[in-house]
Amino acid sequence: MSLIDKLGRKTLMLIGSVGMVVALSGVAGIFFTNSHQGLLVWLFMLFIIFFAISQGSVIWVYIAEVFPSRVRSKGQSVGSSSHWIMNAIIASIFPYIAAKSHALPFVFFAVMMALQFFVVLFIYPETKQRSLEQIQANFGL
Repeated sequence: MSLIDKLGRKTLMLIGSVGMVVALSGVAGIFFTNSHQGLLVWLFMLFIIFFAISQGSVIWVYIAEVFPSRVRSKGQSVGSSSHWIMNAIIASIFPYIAAKSHALPFVFFAVMMALQFFVVLFIYPETKQRSLEQIQANFGL
């Protein structure tokens, strides 16, 4: 929480996106070339680190802040439910897709993290050091 409050939600999401793109691209490269396989564990650790300081933690703070007070509980329910449903779907199908296509899931997720970078950069407001009322005013609510 102190890192989130110190650096800001948007900043951590941007840093995390870049780190995850690098890690996932490296993993995909290793699977495409079948070389440097000893780096896989380090790239996965790098991914976990960047995930932990961004999506893994920030998203829970963020969904608690961006919904207006009158619908906050419903918004958090939808946000949390959609997160866990997609997590279950990805965890269920990933082994089959990875077994058949090796590098392609990592390429796909690297592209999604690159897309996330731009979505966060251009759409997500920074909520650091702002009250819930200020955040709502930013959305015109």
